[in-house]
Amino acid sequence: MRRTVFNEDHEAFRETLRAFIEAEVVPVYDEWFAAGQAPRDFYYKLGELGIFGISVPEEFGGAGLDTHKFEAVLYEETARAGVQFGGSGVHVLLALPYIKMLATDEQKKRYLPKFVTGEEMWAIAMTEPGTGSDLAGMKTTAKLSEDGTHYVLNGAKTFITGGVHADKVIVCARTAAPTAEDRRHGISLFAVDTTSEGYSIGRKLDKLGLRTSDTAELAFVDVKVPVEDLLGEENKGFSYLGHNLASERWGIAFGAYAQAKAAVRFAKQYVQERTVFGKPVAHFQNTKFELAACQAEVDAAEAVADRALEALDAGELTPAEAASAKLFCTEVAHRVIDRCLQLHGGYGYMNEYPIARLYADNRVNRIYGGTSEIMKTIIAKDMGL
Repeated sequence: MRRTVFNEDHEAFRETLRAFIEAEVVPVYDEWFAAGQAPRDFYYKLGELGIFGISVPEEFGGAGLDTHKFEAVLYEETARAGVQFGGSGVHVLLALPYIKMLATDEQKKRYLPKFVTGEEMWAIAMTEPGTGSDLAGMKTTAKLSEDGTHYVLNGAKTFITGGVHADKVIVCARTAAPTAEDRRHGISLFAVDTTSEGYSIGRKLDKLGLRTSDTAELAFVDVKVPVEDLLGEENKGFSYLGHNLASERWGIAFGAYAQAKAAVRFAKQYVQERTVFGKPVAHFQNTKFELAACQAEVDAAEAVADRALEALDAGELTPAEAASAKLFCTEVAHRVIDRCLQLHGGYGYMNEYPIARLYADNRVNRIYGGTSEIMKTIIAKDMGL
């Protein structure tokens, strides 16, 4: 079936992006993989390309386009090439919605111009050691100073993607104790400058997959955060976090579908070139059946991902629909990528082949942004169960 989700502008962007990846990323990607992160100056190139400013208002240096479709093209093209853009996805997909939704005009004037150029990279720090998906259990605190000019931030965060290169981090912290009626009460969001005294980066975490994205532990010891860097209203942070979960989960769903589609492409190319018992692997019936089954699953995931994309752009994607899309697309990607790796035989286990890296990169999709089990809980609740 012909897709209708993209128009000529999106396809022109795809061509530009594909050429950029081939010229700027593919030749050096092995170096990034070995280093465990993309170089900081790469983000300036993304800024020059306009990646960071697509949905930023024009007055702050962006293109002012209120759509996620260019992000969708980015997911497809990076997966197709078997690469990642380091930790930059968090910059746009996670941090930007909070800035656009919560920042005052004065804050936007300070934050967004450098956001667009890549001069200031952003991350978001929610998860803490020992809390996982239970954000209401966070222990990081931000106490208002006696003179009311700043907050004093203390605590620790972990699994912070983009945490090594970040210049600004949206930190979730407790500004008040939870109440007996609502343990989620008392969380606030702050835009924290990573050069602040008392702010430190701990370990750069050694991950199974997504090797080129810098993921770190963060610590805060009496970090002074000016009151001018409070995002939104005090103590309402948890509701803000929930507001953006649908777009985050759509992003994971679409990225997973794109990975599954890329896996079929890699496997098809490999089995056509690889000869076993005097024949290309593609000539065996089992190979044809396996790839046909994978293609059918990818087609279904594409339809779900596209439908969620249209709903998101229309402002109609519900939490349950986002959870359903994430659950379905990530589970499909898990099955498809595993089967495509199997078709590579022993070579599928070698990191020099993109299918091996894709296998490792994909695994986290069923964990972050809410585990598959959490997605099922949300869907079941929406069903009235």
